[in-house]
Amino acid sequence: MRKSRMALALASAFPCVFVSSLGVLAHAQTAPPVVPVATVAQDVPASAAKATSASPAQTTAPVKELGVVTISGGQPTSLPTQIPTTIEGVTREQIEHAINATDSEDALKYLPSLLVRKRYIGDYNHAVLSTRASGTGNPARSMVFADGILLSNYLGNGPTNAPRWMLVTPEEIERVDVLYGPFSAAYAGNSVGAVVDYVTRMPTKFEAHGKVSYQHQPFDLYGTSTSYAGKQVSASVGNKNGDWSWFLNFNKTDSEGQPLTFPTRLVSAGAVGSAGTPVTGAVLGNNRSNQPWYLLGTATQYHTQQDHIKAKIAYDFSPTVRAAYTFGWWHNESEGRPTSYLRDANGNAVYSGTVNINGRSFALTPTDFNVSNEDLTHFMHGLSVKSRTQGTFDWEVAASVYDYQTDTLRAATVALPAALNGGAGRIVNSKGTGWNTLAAKGTWRPDGMQGAHIVDFGLQRDSYQLRTVENATTNWVSGDAGARNQAFNGDTQLLGLWAQDTWKIAPQWKAVLGARAERWSASNGQTGNATTIVGHPERNETYVSPKAAVAYQASDLWVLKASTGRAVRMPTVAELYQGGISGSGTLINNDPNLKPEKSWTTELTAERDLGNGLLRLTAFFERTKDALYSQTNVLVTPNVTNVQNVDAIRTKGLELSYQAANVFVRGLELGSSLTWTDSKITRNDKFPASVGKWQPRIPEWRATAVATYRPDDKWSYTLGARYSGKQYSTLDNTDPNGFAYQGASRYFTTDVRVRYQVTKQVSAAVGIDNLNNYKFWNFHPYPQRSYMAELKVDL
Repeated sequence: MRKSRMALALASAFPCVFVSSLGVLAHAQTAPPVVPVATVAQDVPASAAKATSASPAQTTAPVKELGVVTISGGQPTSLPTQIPTTIEGVTREQIEHAINATDSEDALKYLPSLLVRKRYIGDYNHAVLSTRASGTGNPARSMVFADGILLSNYLGNGPTNAPRWMLVTPEEIERVDVLYGPFSAAYAGNSVGAVVDYVTRMPTKFEAHGKVSYQHQPFDLYGTSTSYAGKQVSASVGNKNGDWSWFLNFNKTDSEGQPLTFPTRLVSAGAVGSAGTPVTGAVLGNNRSNQPWYLLGTATQYHTQQDHIKAKIAYDFSPTVRAAYTFGWWHNESEGRPTSYLRDANGNAVYSGTVNINGRSFALTPTDFNVSNEDLTHFMHGLSVKSRTQGTFDWEVAASVYDYQTDTLRAATVALPAALNGGAGRIVNSKGTGWNTLAAKGTWRPDGMQGAHIVDFGLQRDSYQLRTVENATTNWVSGDAGARNQAFNGDTQLLGLWAQDTWKIAPQWKAVLGARAERWSASNGQTGNATTIVGHPERNETYVSPKAAVAYQASDLWVLKASTGRAVRMPTVAELYQGGISGSGTLINNDPNLKPEKSWTTELTAERDLGNGLLRLTAFFERTKDALYSQTNVLVTPNVTNVQNVDAIRTKGLELSYQAANVFVRGLELGSSLTWTDSKITRNDKFPASVGKWQPRIPEWRATAVATYRPDDKWSYTLGARYSGKQYSTLDNTDPNGFAYQGASRYFTTDVRVRYQVTKQVSAAVGIDNLNNYKFWNFHPYPQRSYMAELKVDL
């Protein structure tokens, strides 16, 4: 009973404790009524609440017994009922008080071993997720869901295939849970890094919310010294009337990001002499390999205007059966504009021709200073019907669709300044691209909730379609599509049958045993250029991935657990088919015969109940065969550079997490983590120079810390910090200079936030991200010091 009393006291005294504990302080069978915010809000149908005599504040929340988290509420979620792995989370209240959240991915900012490569507010095409053993070049090694709907983009595995974060706004979030590692049979091999699950708001009574915010970033880098700004407005309303409940959210973002790319020339590549127009303004620096080069200007600086609408409706057929539908609409119009640092003798900007810099001549191409417009409209649909009896058997059927209704990029192929008035260009059209999912799940409790066995099982089908064609046009701004330049098409499908049994072996022991069988297919693959289309044969492969976990309650204060599991990450459509064709008809830049990645991951964890918080130490180990990376095959002539299988990568590490409330003084909440990782390439026959080198974008050390002080019910003050050590972008680690364009640098940044509850309905907050103005890189430059202010109304 000690743990139950302590958990209730903790929740009552300070409900905003960082939820890595997720109820770990209370046994499932003795858990008291849970104070909301301290744990996951589980929105059970009103009729069911009446049937169980529970008020909305007492609805069932997840608890952890013997190291295994149990999810038993009715809120739509992609989580299985039994979770045999490390889980961290953050609640809506924590986001409001502690995080300068302008996009949904900001909720992950201070969680252990995670990094989202967000470059600016509203970053819609490069905000990829990095985990313990997967860098920012591998977003296909993690999974992101919102209310059970897949947001991860497995059409490719690169920066342009970031999760569709924009289909969730910070104001919608009720909480976020992160599952580390591929230890649940409920998830495909993409879960090898982590599974992120957003649970969004669903009202139990009438509510309305409004928020306006403004962001300002002074930016000084190379030859750029100016400021960029962003504005956001959000409104939502919802209600519950009898068996019906609904929620509507609208968000608009108008954001200007800092420059992201820079045209460059190696000093050594210039021809010595007086040829070309003499220019000034080029910035001399070293590239990531420490070679001297000139930076000639900026090539991509986005102005993006995004609109988001989310509508959710739910109906309770009975006290235990609910149907829910989610509709998401996202529209984006963005402009990418360049700026030249080069000036001729009259002070005019130079964008084309041959220029002479300090006695060396360089030829500029029209694409050095690229100009582009994008017009994107994406739709999301999700439908689920599920039961939550908490009796012998529960079931769920769910389907979702993500559709690129409009997805058009227009770019000039003529040089500035003429390009601003139109002229020749190209049009990339991805209409028809998208994915859809269908899943049936069940939970069988042969002896009830407290029985020796709880069995989760399911059948899933996930399908992905890539449809991309690039055409020439006589007017890149408004012209019609002309002759085809290139085209890529292809489909993949994954069928998964899975089951896992949570077995309470003895009062102090619990085990989870599971397996996942998968049938993967790839079809309709086509790679084309202007004159030729090459078709690829269909592929079908079958894999089985076993999972196992065991937990031991060593004492009232200590839980020990071990988990292991196999994960098979299938090649994405773009990795297989998006490449090119040479003049002789030979494929270049893609390989339709890629093998899937196969990983074995193990985790050993000790958790300590501190009375006012939780201390966790986790050792993790991973061995991956046939890892998918872009590299140069030096064994063939001529050398081939494309996505290839790296034979073997080995990763080991330690993760320390500490979360506590009322530390030293009442109202002070601390959350922190420290991760050490050793991730090396151990075999790579195609590129031997990479053997023994660090896996790209995996630093040896990383850390997070956040402290929030709430002296009363009106004020909160937060200081956060994030650190990442040295890392590389290349497989052979030949890029030692991380503090350069295209480099990946170490970083240490601090953030502050102050929030004031003006009235019961009105709150205001101000904050600064990157307070110490650290200039750091992940290929592109990250934002510099950024100021934020927001005003929020809740009715």
